[in-house]
Amino acid sequence: MSGWFSRLVTGLSKTSSRIVDGISDIFTKKKLDDAALTELEDLLLSADIGTATASKLTQALAKTRFGKEVTGEEVREAFAADITKVLEPVARPLPIDPTAQPFVILMVGVNGAGKTTTIGKLAKLYRGEGHGVTLVAGDTFRAAAVEQLKVWGQRTGSPVISGAPNADTAGLVFDALQQARKRGDDVLLVDTAGRLQNRDELMAELGKIGRVLRKVDENAPHAVLLVLDATVGQNAHAQVEAFKAMVGVTGLVMTKLDGTAKGGVVVALAEKFGLPLHFIGVGEGADDLRPFTARSFARSLMGLSPEG
Repeated sequence: MSGWFSRLVTGLSKTSSRIVDGISDIFTKKKLDDAALTELEDLLLSADIGTATASKLTQALAKTRFGKEVTGEEVREAFAADITKVLEPVARPLPIDPTAQPFVILMVGVNGAGKTTTIGKLAKLYRGEGHGVTLVAGDTFRAAAVEQLKVWGQRTGSPVISGAPNADTAGLVFDALQQARKRGDDVLLVDTAGRLQNRDELMAELGKIGRVLRKVDENAPHAVLLVLDATVGQNAHAQVEAFKAMVGVTGLVMTKLDGTAKGGVVVALAEKFGLPLHFIGVGEGADDLRPFTARSFARSLMGLSPEG
């Protein structure tokens, strides 16, 4: 875990350094007064932690420390503890139901969010746990996505099912589920074309994929994971709203946390939607996607060590 924690700390450094430096600047031999609280709230907002959460964090701090001299580290410790409480309800693993055979995971999101790469990393994770995994190249409009998935298939020893260019994705997924069933696979990971949440006809296609899957298995897809790019910050809220309405998103995956100073958006999404955040990504490597844990994320965000 220490190796992953150090990657998490490095990955979140753009966000945490802004917060750490900002808090240090505010609390140079300074009492916690109204002006300091306003500065703190503005700092948290700049990291995309969200209005409701920023207000809640600063108010909680004021209750115990107002009028007292505080150090930057004390503030960060207090924030980390309170952020952990916000995140704990959404930090849920994604268990593979052995009775599903296969457990169908539909990956959705806008263009560029990192769906295809995330599928490859999940395949590695699940293969490492001993599961039989099949990948479905459902983004039939983008040859590069199909090729990318085939590379991940080779890397992870997972079959990849693909169709002709621009083929009907729903039909492809239907066939793939039947094939995976015959093979006795444990997991079926389905890639889909990037959707813009304001394009109704594209979003409707996702609904069609769900309906077709249910013809084979009335409970499929067993998980619908929305892949979000952390660099979009507050725009992630609109994406969650749109995909949730169209395909019944069951959980989130947050990618590219290493490329942004807006990592606090994870906290804002947890506060607003309460959707399980199953995995986070902090790099391009195959091992840079891991199950989300509340405390380690909160402490990394505040530039604190895992202990404490």
